Amino acid sequence: MRHHETVLQREAVSALNVRPDGRYVDATFGRGGHARAILDILGVEGVLLALDRDPEAIAVAQELMGQDPRVIVVKTPFGALERVMVEKQLRCTVNGVLFDLGVSSPQLDDPVRGFSFMRDGPLDMRMDSETTDSAADWLASATEQQIADVIYRLGEERHSRRIARAIVKARTRMAITRTGQLAEIVKQAHPAWEKHKHPATRTFQAIRMHINNELSELTSALEAAVNNLAVGGRLVVISFHSLEDRIVKKFMAKCSKGDAFPRDVPVTAEQLCPSLKLIGRPIRPATDEVQTNNRARSAVMRVAEKLEARPAVNL
Repeated sequence: MRHHETVLQREAVSALNVRPDGRYVDATFGRGGHARAILDILGVEGVLLALDRDPEAIAVAQELMGQDPRVIVVKTPFGALERVMVEKQLRCTVNGVLFDLGVSSPQLDDPVRGFSFMRDGPLDMRMDSETTDSAADWLASATEQQIADVIYRLGEERHSRRIARAIVKARTRMAITRTGQLAEIVKQAHPAWEKHKHPATRTFQAIRMHINNELSELTSALEAAVNNLAVGGRLVVISFHSLEDRIVKKFMAKCSKGDAFPRDVPVTAEQLCPSLKLIGRPIRPATDEVQTNNRARSAVMRVAEKLEARPAVNL
């Protein structure tokens, strides 16, 4: 299993504008690359809240940082960020929140986790193996229409109906319980392979995102992050998938524009009460990082800063 390489580590920590006495949230601890870089800057009065839903990531966090009084480790999906802020008495005091979305290299590289079509293993795909149904459970019970809808919506796969039909047909002969089985079914059913891309890529991605409720978790987490940032605090999000990045882009744009008044209402930009200010342009990994870590090739980082709340406009 290869070592996890943190994408955009230097750029993300720089964007957070970490100060020694600040309070920060690493909402996707993974193997701690970003967290370690944040802690290198934090002083004794600083606080780092590290979240992850993966039991293996939490075990790493507790082993590496369990004795550091600056660190709070919580096992939870980041969609529960609002609840954690209340429980840890950090509401509206956070100076930065970082999201590094998607799956980590250890998750992809471990066949037992069932995320990858490149290595045969149990068809699991759960980021938290202690909760919810596995991908195999869902494929065994979902209707053909449900499977097709997920593959089309979350995988943006044009041949979703054909693939779903093949999956349902295959499961009547034998339960689909292995990643190798599913990859072969999709491979045989897919009529138009993309250059340099395995035909099962989009299907595996879609099922994983569905099993882990990833887009809904992201929407909830972004709202909670903005609600709990102190004025001047930074929201930093690294995405690897177009659907995730679209959600982040639209969310930040909406928050930076403020209230949605009709066009003919005479209000100034400040009176619209924007909650965020966009910081710079989207950042992508440099060529040398992509050459070193191929998984960085699709990454994009967006940054925004919390603005001071202003009284709402009375019309």
